[in-house]
Parts: sequence; C-alpha cells; structure tokens
Amino acid sequence: MALGVESTGRASIGQKTLRTDRWWLAPLRIGVILGFFVVYATVRIFMNKWYWVDEFHYLTPLYSPCVTESCVPGSSHLGTWFGEFPRVIPFSIITFAVLAGFRGTCYYYRKAGYRSLFFAPAACAVPEPHKKYTGERKFPLIALNLHRYFFYGALVFGVLNVYDGIQAFHGEDGGFGIGLGTLIIWINLVMLWLYTLSCHACRHIVGGRLKNFSKHPLRYRYWTFVSKLNPKHGTYAMISLVTVIATDAYIMAVSAGWFSDLRIFN
Repeated sequence: MALGVESTGRASIGQKTLRTDRWWLAPLRIGVILGFFVVYATVRIFMNKWYWVDEFHYLTPLYSPCVTESCVPGSSHLGTWFGEFPRVIPFSIITFAVLAGFRGTCYYYRKAGYRSLFFAPAACAVPEPHKKYTGERKFPLIALNLHRYFFYGALVFGVLNVYDGIQAFHGEDGGFGIGLGTLIIWINLVMLWLYTLSCHACRHIVGGRLKNFSKHPLRYRYWTFVSKLNPKHGTYAMISLVTVIATDAYIMAVSAGWFSDLRIFN
C-alpha cells in the first residue's frame, strides 16, 4: 500500500513537491559536512600516525586515550592497556567506537542523517523515496536507542579530553607554555562540552522521571541549565564536528612537520 503523499486517500498530484523555495539546500549542506567528516575520520584513524606532538604535549582527540604499546612514547597518558596492535587495527578503535556511537545515535544527527543521507524525508512537504516506514524497531536502527548509554561513555572521554587540554599547557623548556595549538584544543573542548551537555539524554538524566522538582532543587537547577543549552544542540553538534576536524588537522600538521606551532608564551 502506498504511503504518504502517494496514499489512496490523498489527491493525485503530478509534481513531487509544490515547494518553490530552495528546500534542498539545507539537507545538501548538512550532507556534505557529514560525508566529509565520515571520510576524514575514517582515513585518520587508519593512518595511526601524526597524532602526538611530544614537544608541546598535543594529543588529537581522535586518538585520546592512546592505550596500546603501538602508541608513540609520551602519548599514553593512562598507560598501555594492550600490546602492540596490527597495522590494520586503529590505535583509537575504542575512542572511535564510543564517540561514533554517541554521535551516530544522537537525536540531532539522526534527524540530519535521515534528511540528508536517506531523504526520509529530505524536507517538510517533500515526499520520501521509501515505500514503507518501519521506525526504529528493527535491526540495525533499533540500536539507535542506545544513545543514553553512549552518553555516559562520552562523558568519560570528555573528562579525558580536559586532561589532554591541561597537558597542552606545556612549554618548550618543560614548564608552562601556550601555543596556537593550546587555544585550538581548548576551543574544541568548549564546543565538545556544549554539545555533550546540551544533549537530550543529558536533560532527561538530570531532570527526568521526577514528579516534583521542589523536592529535588539541585537536579532542578541542573535541568534548568541543560534546558537552556538544549535548543542549540544542533548548532553545537555541527560546530563541534568542525572543531574536532580542525583540532586534529592542526595537530597532524605540526606532528608531521609541515609547519611549526605558533607559540604565544614560551
């Protein structure tokens, strides 16, 4: 049975949509950004190099934490939990699994992915190419409901990224120092935490399942704070995606010796 605008109960219209605006621009723009990030991140995690600048203690977020004996000396802040990895296995396989799971199951990215990659639908009043709708009740889409559990993992990695950011205040003589890389890392940290804390799952965890806020003033305060961030969750999601790429690209360039880090202090 035909569904949506092609159902038997709807008027038969030859045009695919009556919209005259550039409705395709938003899903195209988001689709390009998402596609670029997927390709970039996939290439980078399989490179297994140029992720650590020993002189200034810069560690890219795509490889944090680096916990295998294959990691270059100095980059394993938490020690080495595993032996050497074969070349075909990324050092950052754990980081990639958790953070890709968090973003991939995110409510905003689900909407963006459905519209930009699967055209389901691409925009309001635009019919989708799929003949039926099954929701997220079957594999693999049912796994999207694991989002709140990936959120807990993202919190752990967020704390680890803050530790990496503190380590980035490392000068040339071993003391305190600030470079352009330090600023880039901390800008990325701010955007990552705004994205994480504005998450719908975070809002539910801090204030959900309560019948009376007056009996839980602390949780109400947290819920109010998160609720103020939540309307911009999509904005933070896309900006943090760009800052992650920019941070990794900068650290990769400095680590590879393509150019030197611009030092601000020491």
